[in-house]
Amino acid sequence: MQFASTARCVPLVRTQVNKALHERGYARNDIDDAVLVASELATNAVMHGHLPGHLFEVGLVPSDGTCLVEVSDSSPRPPRVLTAGSDDESGRGLELVSTLALHVGQRLRKPVGKTVWATMRMTHGREPTKSPHWPFTATCTATADGRVR
Repeated sequence: MQFASTARCVPLVRTQVNKALHERGYARNDIDDAVLVASELATNAVMHGHLPGHLFEVGLVPSDGTCLVEVSDSSPRPPRVLTAGSDDESGRGLELVSTLALHVGQRLRKPVGKTVWATMRMTHGREPTKSPHWPFTATCTATADGRVR
């Protein structure tokens, strides 16, 4: 899934990841954790990995009992875990991701940027609602005046 590198697209990341995992039949609690992880990684891509004119991407790769959540942006700078103070309103995202995920990592991406990933434990809560489309695709773009389409 490709998104404009703007904070206005992060809610769409949450919606699309939720929809894709729900259609796959995963348990609600696992979906909620994966959506939170995707949201945190997408927010980091927008806040710290933004390069003008470049999109960021979100990928979901299901496997037996897990789902790999990947977020790619255009910056080669590796993510850094911050130490947030009790009054800070940000700085806890990667710590939260590390707490929820089985494994977390990052790799350089060619021709430009990096991919930050998290492996999530996923259990099936029910049968899939329909044949899921994997890879799941969506695009979010922003106009010059900041509107999202």
